[in-house]
Amino acid sequence: MQMKVGLFARWLGVFLVCAGAPQATAEAAAASADLILTDARVYTLRWGEPGRDGKPAADAPHANGTWHPDASAVAIRGGRIVYVGSEKGALALRGKRTRVIDLDGATVLPGLVDSHTHFVELGAKLESVDLTNVATEAEAVALVAERAKSVPKGEWIFGAGWDEGAWANRYPDKQRLSAAVPDHPVVLRSLHGFAIWTNQAALDAGRITAASPVPVGGEMRLGADGQPAGLFLNRAATMVDAAVPPEPPAVVARHALKGLTQMASDGYVSVHEAGVGSQAMAALQRLEDENRLPIRVYAMLSLRDPPLMRQWIARGPDRDNESMLVTRAVKAYYDGALGSRGARLLADYADRPGHRGISGGGYGFDQDLAMAAMKAGFQLGIHAIGDAGNREVLNFLEAEFKADPGTARHRHRIEHAQVIAPEDQPRFARLGVIASMEPPHAVEDKGWAEDRLGPQRILGAYAWRTLRREGARLTFNADNPGSDHSIFYGLHAAITRQDKQLQPAGGWYPAERLTIEEAIRAYTSWSAYAAFREDQTGIIAKGRWADLTVMDIDPMALAGIAPEKILAGRILLTIVNGKLVYQRPAAGQ
Repeated sequence: MQMKVGLFARWLGVFLVCAGAPQATAEAAAASADLILTDARVYTLRWGEPGRDGKPAADAPHANGTWHPDASAVAIRGGRIVYVGSEKGALALRGKRTRVIDLDGATVLPGLVDSHTHFVELGAKLESVDLTNVATEAEAVALVAERAKSVPKGEWIFGAGWDEGAWANRYPDKQRLSAAVPDHPVVLRSLHGFAIWTNQAALDAGRITAASPVPVGGEMRLGADGQPAGLFLNRAATMVDAAVPPEPPAVVARHALKGLTQMASDGYVSVHEAGVGSQAMAALQRLEDENRLPIRVYAMLSLRDPPLMRQWIARGPDRDNESMLVTRAVKAYYDGALGSRGARLLADYADRPGHRGISGGGYGFDQDLAMAAMKAGFQLGIHAIGDAGNREVLNFLEAEFKADPGTARHRHRIEHAQVIAPEDQPRFARLGVIASMEPPHAVEDKGWAEDRLGPQRILGAYAWRTLRREGARLTFNADNPGSDHSIFYGLHAAITRQDKQLQPAGGWYPAERLTIEEAIRAYTSWSAYAAFREDQTGIIAKGRWADLTVMDIDPMALAGIAPEKILAGRILLTIVNGKLVYQRPAAGQ
């Protein structure tokens, strides 16, 4: 009897083990990673924040002036990071269905964020005549005339990219463009969008005449005959925008998707779209509903679209960070651009005595609507360029914070924060206002910015280090398509204050340079904070979103020995929510 009991017990044990095998296998599969990255130079940014002078924290992987990766592998499951550390530790999570990618020494950073984009315009620009880096009016006209050969008569032709700052003393008019392209309405938007150049056909199509009302804060240039010359500056650009036939929703969606796909291929896991109107919002919502957004979109509603704003103020901002499309911010314009002399200055422009630009209500800033948005819980991102424009925005925010202290919690931003008087620089930190700035702007504007401001005011322009030293929070971006949004260009500009031609030697006002760690944080962890996402992303750590950028260079290492080599970097992989949304084709493909 004892023998039988013993045999039964052993049989029962075998049965229970066998019966539990499928469950154990399922549990093992569930615990395995979906994706493992190995042989990597991983910079997690999990260490402490750098000092205001840029000095790395005591626990940073930095010694004797040299940075070292603090991990070599990352494991991902279910859209989250489940392990970061050694290859051995990561490969312990390998299962039958795990994909393992050997990065062969490539660098992994927290996913890049461009915190001020116009990716719908970027998508449209990719289909338009590209006038970026065009030096002369004749060259631009030739490109448009060439495009006209393949466009049916009467259809609109669009172009973008001519530099309104560099061309400010020799702005074009309609004459040459009209003669070369008489049968198509032509609209050529400037680099930063503060000027539009048209031909006569576009003026006729829009019924724009000398009698047309010009918005306050705008200038419609007139020719010797008293008729519109085809050049519209600052807010007058809206006259042309209103004349252009609205694009079908499918076209807007196509442009949005094309712009986002481009950003994904350039390493960005998220973008903050600055100034989303009704048409673009509908397109983005449709793309999200169809699960077609390749990267995360943080939408900033356009204050210039009152019906859309009233709709969202009644509804309130999104609170769910997990969605691919999150809407909890508002973009407003307070003054114009420095290049076109629309930015509001405290004293006259150095190269135009008697002129100070325009701001506030004169530039279309709806203070009451902005206040209503703040009270409803929205973050404001207010465009301000000039020192007077920045001061007035800070005054507006400070007054509202005092009247309604709850509104101060929403991490409001000043977009560009380009020229700031010394006495206003500490106010960013004191008020908790984020400075959203563009490294490319400094190195692109250096040829004329001092002409506008003079030798003293220029010291408070593009002043990244000064703002950091005063304790301000920064976030970096490119304001595309006005500037090249390449992360390699942005990082290089931030740490060298030099352009792509490595000019000027030693950097343009080099005291305002940032360190490579600060520059990378401004595109990652600091940008995560600017979107209320510091608990989900911005660093590489267990439990965070699996949003990663992989590149073929190590900018942390190159910054100290050969910063110019950063410009030659390439994006290899872009990972969003654990999925490869971009993978660089192998050589020859």
